[in-house]
Amino acid sequence: MREFLADVVTTMNWGVLGYVLVLDASMLVLVVVGARTVATTLHWSGAEGLDRVFASPLTPGISVLVPAHDEEAGVLDTLAAVLAQRYPLLEVVLVDDGSTDRTFDLVAERYGLTPVTPRWRADTPVEGEVLSVHRATTGDPLTVVRKTSVKRRSDALNAALNLARHPLVCMVDADSLLEPDALLKVARPFIEDPDSVVGTGGVIRTANAAVTDRGAVLEPRLSRRWLVRIQAVEYLRSFLLGRTTWAGADALLIISGAFGLFRRDAVVEVGGLDPRSLAEDAELVVSLREHLQGAGRPCRMVFVPETVCWTEVPETWSVLGRQRQRWSHGLAQLLWKHRRMVGNPRFGAVGLLALPFFLVFELLGPVVEVVGLASVVVAAALGMLDPGTASLVAGVALALGLLVSTSVVAVEEFTFHRYRSGRDLTALLLAGALENVGYRQVHAWYRLRGLLAALARREPVWTAMPRTGFTTADPAPAEAWEAIRTS
Repeated sequence: MREFLADVVTTMNWGVLGYVLVLDASMLVLVVVGARTVATTLHWSGAEGLDRVFASPLTPGISVLVPAHDEEAGVLDTLAAVLAQRYPLLEVVLVDDGSTDRTFDLVAERYGLTPVTPRWRADTPVEGEVLSVHRATTGDPLTVVRKTSVKRRSDALNAALNLARHPLVCMVDADSLLEPDALLKVARPFIEDPDSVVGTGGVIRTANAAVTDRGAVLEPRLSRRWLVRIQAVEYLRSFLLGRTTWAGADALLIISGAFGLFRRDAVVEVGGLDPRSLAEDAELVVSLREHLQGAGRPCRMVFVPETVCWTEVPETWSVLGRQRQRWSHGLAQLLWKHRRMVGNPRFGAVGLLALPFFLVFELLGPVVEVVGLASVVVAAALGMLDPGTASLVAGVALALGLLVSTSVVAVEEFTFHRYRSGRDLTALLLAGALENVGYRQVHAWYRLRGLLAALARREPVWTAMPRTGFTTADPAPAEAWEAIRTS
């Protein structure tokens, strides 16, 4: 019996080692290919310069949709950043989704809101009751919807979608800060390929501890919290290099809900966002692909790596756990709902590459990692742990993880170079190492809980993340602030 258990444990250990090797090797490939694409993109001006995009009469108008629930800490900064966009035709639709704090009061005071009779332009389903609609009297193109909350971000976005009047809709979180040319950059693919492009997205970066003023990020800084620093590396790997590679293969599955631009008619055609999905951003992208590609219509999703949206990330383990559990639950929902696409050549690289990858490595990954850790504990308790094998497994996994993290930080340093301080660069490298020791294992547990919640068919509940707000710069003369902002 003991020999049988030893054989089982040894087999499991080698199986987990093989899985980790394939996973980390795949991540390394994504990073390397993404780095090459980013470098190429940064040295290519494109078919149209941003000035020509701004001046062109063919540049489509954009409606920016902002769902907000208890966002008093950062909503004014977000609105300032959006309304300051260098874009020729723009409107902002903010939905106060049952806030219990001063979100609406702050916006009403700043923009002089007045009630108006709304003109609805779509009828996507909205469960929460719309209470009132308001417009800014300050001359800003801002509309504010007040509605009761059903604790679903997608419901608020559908309410905003019904009021949007421009052909493109941009979905932005109420804790996000867009750089001044962000909309011009993500809109350019729609101008260059209007028949095929359905959605575009940009890079999401951590704004915790960054110095801001009136919605502009003046100086990116790393938080002193190691949990935030680790997420900064994680976001660089997944939200920059990973998505760049998937987009290059025409297999992009996720355009972040924090910053995504879509054709309004296509979103309305698929019924808006799914109110039952916890992964409404990925759900929208996959639904558009299934609907359009299934009908033989073109559907390109483009990633624009030089475009940046700054957002807050969780600063505590409890908040991070809720967020990652929700993401895993939503991924399970998505893969089950669109299971006919998995491995289906009709949907091209999405069906043959992206969906199987997310199924095997993203959804089932935490199962393998948690089982692997458990097998090591059991082997140690029974005295069957081979020190040589254990050292090999840990050493190879750690070395590959470090290689991926170091590559990510190197790409950041030699391309965008957002973090000017040598101390920040060192902290990023250390955070990449710490990600593989402790963070990765706890993260796997959070993701496993999300998968179990999906298997148990628990009612999806979207929980808002507590906000701390942005770090405001010291008051400075208007001329100095403008010089910093436009530099």
